[in-house]
Amino acid sequence: MSNDQMRELWARGAEVWVEHKDIYDRELRGFADAVLAAIDPRPGLRILDIGCGTGTLLELAAESGASGVGFDISETMIRAAAERVPAASFVVADAQTTDLTDGGPYDAVVSRFGAMFFDEPAVAFANIRKALRPGAPMAFVCWRGLDENQMFTLGNSVLADRLDPRPPPPAPGAPGPTALADPERIRAILAEAGWTSVGIEKLDIVCDYGRDGGDGVEDRLVTVLGSMSGRFAREQLEGRLGPEGWAAVVDEVRVELRRHLVDGRVQFNGATWLVTAKA
Repeated sequence: MSNDQMRELWARGAEVWVEHKDIYDRELRGFADAVLAAIDPRPGLRILDIGCGTGTLLELAAESGASGVGFDISETMIRAAAERVPAASFVVADAQTTDLTDGGPYDAVVSRFGAMFFDEPAVAFANIRKALRPGAPMAFVCWRGLDENQMFTLGNSVLADRLDPRPPPPAPGAPGPTALADPERIRAILAEAGWTSVGIEKLDIVCDYGRDGGDGVEDRLVTVLGSMSGRFAREQLEGRLGPEGWAAVVDEVRVELRRHLVDGRVQFNGATWLVTAKA
């Protein structure tokens, strides 16, 4: 999948993310905290945020006195980020191809699940490195494999099972959520891009959708239907089954989620890599 195709996908998916950013931020907060802890944000530090989404990392970094610039290919995401963190700067751009040196050199680069979508990752990480001062740290978090992550299967599998043909799993390394699931591939990419002191550690954090005593089923449903696979399933199934048939399928997803509650809530392990390196 090319970066142009990824841009088109996010153009359609970003509206759901922006509308429900509180769900995503709560679900993924632990990963954001881990990324920022790895670079030690502090007053005066200027941060480059790749795939910044709605500005979560830069908002949290600002609480420590740091500042920075966020890049994302989605104009919808960038508008939301600019409203959320007015003290930061945000740019609609592809970090693989855009000259990021304007406003640099930066003191650190971060990404929370924004580094897995490049069609030429070595080129992208080399481009990012050029925007940093020598020795500046990078920290990002990316998903491990599908077999370790209910993030991509819990509820989604109900939709996939109704498709004909059932979509195949993504090819290893293909741009997308699990593009960097192989740690040796990460090392090879970063070495080719000129990064040093590469560290790759398992980071496992529970993604808990429950809040205010609720079971989190409806919040999880939002993320299932708003995902790339969820949007694709709706396009296929609603046209074939009609509105009532589609609603029945969505109810099947709810039943599946309730079947897998843990301590009365939708929760599961988020299996990721925390990757660090030096420019």
